Amino acid sequence: MTPMPENRSHPKKEPHAMRLARIVARLILAGIFIYASLDKIAHPAAFAKDVYNYQILPDALINLAALVLPWLEMFLGLCLLAGIWLPGAVLTVNGLLIVFLAAHVFNLSRGLDVNCGCFSTGSDTPAMSAGWYLLRDVGFLAVGIFLFYAVFVHRRRERPENTSIRKRDNNKETY
Repeated sequence: MTPMPENRSHPKKEPHAMRLARIVARLILAGIFIYASLDKIAHPAAFAKDVYNYQILPDALINLAALVLPWLEMFLGLCLLAGIWLPGAVLTVNGLLIVFLAAHVFNLSRGLDVNCGCFSTGSDTPAMSAGWYLLRDVGFLAVGIFLFYAVFVHRRRERPENTSIRKRDNNKETY
């Protein structure tokens, strides 16, 4: 007779430090994305100019990006703040952070030092050098990668084996 599989109906309790770090990372990114969206929502024309200055998007997509991106940032920040739809929000936030970082690297490699338009729009002169923007974005992405790990990898490790009744029945030996 084969032993019955261990019935683990409750996942292991997440360590307090990991839970706290996940919450802090979530709130940091929520604050960054909500704060970044406010000025862009209030001044879409100025943000469109900042998007144009990157010289990456075709002209037909600049206004669309300037209108949609700030609201997407606000929505994602609110999702992170409320802790809802975390897998999708974390995945999308990390995707955006990678795109933002890639845009900075691309402009830096072309010798362009443009105002990123990240937290305030419409300034012709960069508030910081492109190198500082790059360093800041790498820091934001590091927080995002940690949150990705915490939401997708760490929590999956902490869950019990996903054994359905059919799976258990198929694994039983028949006599």
